[in-house]
Amino acid sequence: MRSSSEVIYERAKYAMDNGNFRNAVNYLEVLTTSFPFSNEAKQAQLDLIYTHYRSSSFEEAIDEAKQFEKENPTHPRVDYALYMRGISLFEGQHQWYHEIFDVDLTERPPSKTEEAFSVFSQLLRRYPESIYIDDATQRMIFLRNRLARYENHVAQHYLERGAYIAAINRAKYALEQYSGAPATIESLEIIAKAYNSLGMDDLAEQAESIFLANQTKDPNQTIVLEEVNLGINSGNCLANQHGFHFLTY
Repeated sequence: MRSSSEVIYERAKYAMDNGNFRNAVNYLEVLTTSFPFSNEAKQAQLDLIYTHYRSSSFEEAIDEAKQFEKENPTHPRVDYALYMRGISLFEGQHQWYHEIFDVDLTERPPSKTEEAFSVFSQLLRRYPESIYIDDATQRMIFLRNRLARYENHVAQHYLERGAYIAAINRAKYALEQYSGAPATIESLEIIAKAYNSLGMDDLAEQAESIFLANQTKDPNQTIVLEEVNLGINSGNCLANQHGFHFLTY
């Protein structure tokens, strides 16, 4: 005879299989609350992260992932919880700002972007052999570029208002912190313009020559990450692969 926890989990699994993620959340929450020590409880916690994510309830997915990490620090699937936390931060901010308010994320304070980058960094550092490493690495490349673009946005703001030293410092910060990101080409351009405005022609020429060298090296470089966008709009991540949420433990 099947236990109550088995019956509830089977119903949750059926709901997930049929794309009814909100219904699955209800079953999984009953299971984890009423049968926290059952054989199905740990898997239900992992599935709650996934179902909240698939329901676009990103804050709830983040909270569930944090709770799983805290309660199960040595569990073999902590890498999954970390990955899903990073993914939820990554996609949640995009949905909130871009789809609702239709604004450029690079013009918003980057706290969520920094948090997502930090979570993916933890994943790479703590679980270098994880199956999520490649995807997380590509998202970190995108996030680095977004952070650099935000610094450029602030630097451009200073430039337009005649605060040339502040513009130079902010653009230099982007170059130092996010070296190699495509957006740092624009940082060089801002520095060159600011030095020109200050009448510091030698420094302006140096910055401009580096800017031109990088710009002509690969004219498509600056648009690759932004246009492809790593599949944000299509939900292109490992979490969305069919059946991927059913993990053994």
